[in-house]
Amino acid sequence: MAGLLFKKLKTMKIQTLLHSADRISMWVGKAFAWLIVALMLLVVAEVFKRYALNAPTAWVFDASNMLYGTLFMMCGAYTLAQDGHVRGDFLYGNFKPRTQASIDLALYLVFFLPGIAALTWAGWSYFQDSAAINEQTFNADPLPVYPFKFMIPFAGALVLMQGISEIIRCIVCLKTGAWTPRLKDARESDVVAQQLEGSDDVDDETKRMAIEKSAGMKG
Repeated sequence: MAGLLFKKLKTMKIQTLLHSADRISMWVGKAFAWLIVALMLLVVAEVFKRYALNAPTAWVFDASNMLYGTLFMMCGAYTLAQDGHVRGDFLYGNFKPRTQASIDLALYLVFFLPGIAALTWAGWSYFQDSAAINEQTFNADPLPVYPFKFMIPFAGALVLMQGISEIIRCIVCLKTGAWTPRLKDARESDVVAQQLEGSDDVDDETKRMAIEKSAGMKG
């Protein structure tokens, strides 16, 4: 009885740890997602100035590139926390959770950790060099580049943190045979259920099994 209680408490602690990492990634992703609004306003203002007032701004092109790059990088950990990166679900979804965890763990250890660690390390070097020379863009109204380059190691560190959380999630799944529930921010529509709902060519039992199989995918 005591052993079972200890095991349950240990599982709860691990789940709390994983959810803490998810919360950080989700908070950062949501915060930087507002850059979409800033980027849209910047482009609209520049189009108006360029074509209505004939007064284009020299720095807008560089600023829009940096804003988009920052948005792209800083939402990487959020997407990983939501299990939203692209994969071949038509194969992966047919595997049992332990098989999925084995594949994920191997890919994280062989490709993810070395790649993201190298990105973070190199990004920090790029930022230091850029800050040391006060690097700026090449136009009539130059913008500082080093704040943007700081986003490279910052985003890399966040993705690395979330990746370590995913590795722990894989190890737990290998031991328990089930995925630890994720913190869900927004669910995608159940495409399988929508497609089968109005179909007369598939019997009810087959529909039920297909929907359950789709819902049982990782996450």
